[in-house]
Amino acid sequence: MKFKKTFLAAVCMLLAATVFDGTAMAQQRDRVVKTTSSQPTNQPPVYVPAPQDSSRTTSASRPTLTNQIVVVNPAPAEKPLVKKTAASMSTAGFAAGRTAYGSSISAKIMAGIQARYGIPYLYGSTGPNRYDCSGFVWSVFNEAGVPFTRASARSLWSMSEEVYGDDRFKFGTLVFLNGLGHMGIVADENGFYHASSSKGITYSPFKGYWSSRIVGFRKLNPQGVSAVSSEK
Repeated sequence: MKFKKTFLAAVCMLLAATVFDGTAMAQQRDRVVKTTSSQPTNQPPVYVPAPQDSSRTTSASRPTLTNQIVVVNPAPAEKPLVKKTAASMSTAGFAAGRTAYGSSISAKIMAGIQARYGIPYLYGSTGPNRYDCSGFVWSVFNEAGVPFTRASARSLWSMSEEVYGDDRFKFGTLVFLNGLGHMGIVADENGFYHASSSKGITYSPFKGYWSSRIVGFRKLNPQGVSAVSSEK
């Protein structure tokens, strides 16, 4: 009986010691604290755009082009009053040296004709914007250094000397037409320069319309011209 009591007391002490040791070990364990994020669960990350470089120009900063680009050709220049050019002139006689006056005077006569070529006709006018037939001849010769009094074609016929043969077709010789009502400056054996009522200052061939209207050929010889005409 005494042995049983002793055995039970030993068992109770063993159980008490076991419980005490388990409690003490549980108190000695370090507590693990789980760190959680403050960000809400299942939410996408916040996007922070990178700073832009203000020195670089992007296409987004340019204004959008809304109107169609239309290329407009410049307005054509106003057509000049003179349509003809000196390129259509016949200069064979002058170029070949078949002239009624010396080379210096002849060159000035040619330059005067070229400068007036294509200018319109106006009866009684001596230029610079309009000419009649005798006004054209007077203006060209006066500028070339062969001065004479401005007169009609009939008056110039009487104050000039008649020429014959090949001299009729030397550059600078005067040709009279239409019963001394018209005149011009001979270019060569093929034609002459004159102020036409329909074409202005122009070149016309002798053959055809004018051939039957020629009265004669003359050379100007007013005071002082004789000395000029002898220049070679």
